[in-house]
Amino acid sequence: QVQLVESGGGSVQAGGSLIFSCAASGYRYTMGCMGCFRQAPGKEREWVGFIDRSDTTDYADSVKGRFTISRDNAKNTLYLQMNSLKPEDTGMYYCAAEPLGSCTVAARSREWFSYWGQGTQVTVSS
Repeated sequence: QVQLVESGGGSVQAGGSLIFSCAASGYRYTMGCMGCFRQAPGKEREWVGFIDRSDTTDYADSVKGRFTISRDNAKNTLYLQMNSLKPEDTGMYYCAAEPLGSCTVAARSREWFSYWGQGTQVTVSS
C-alpha cells in the first residue's frame, strides 16, 4: 500500500522561503507522477504543480517563478521549494502520487491522483 508522508512547511513572513517534502513508501518502483496541491480555509483544494519521473514539471500560474518542484527518484521523494512567499500562499499543502501514470494536463485535477498525504500547514504572515 502506497503511503505519502509530508514534512516541512511551517510559518514565515512574506517574502520568506519554506521547503515541503513528501516521501512515498510501499512502492518498489519509481513513482510515475507526483503532484502538490493546497487548500486555503473556505476554499477548494487547488493544484500547485507536478513533476514526472523524467523531471518534467508544470506549475500553476500563481506560483510560477516562485516555487520549484524537484524529486529524488531513488527515494521516491518530492521536494517543493517555496520562495518569495505571499500571504495568499497560506493553506494546507498536500502531496499526491500516481504510480503508473505520467503527468499530463489531467494531473492538474485532484481526482486524477490515487494517493494522498495527510497535509502540512504553511502560514505566511504579512
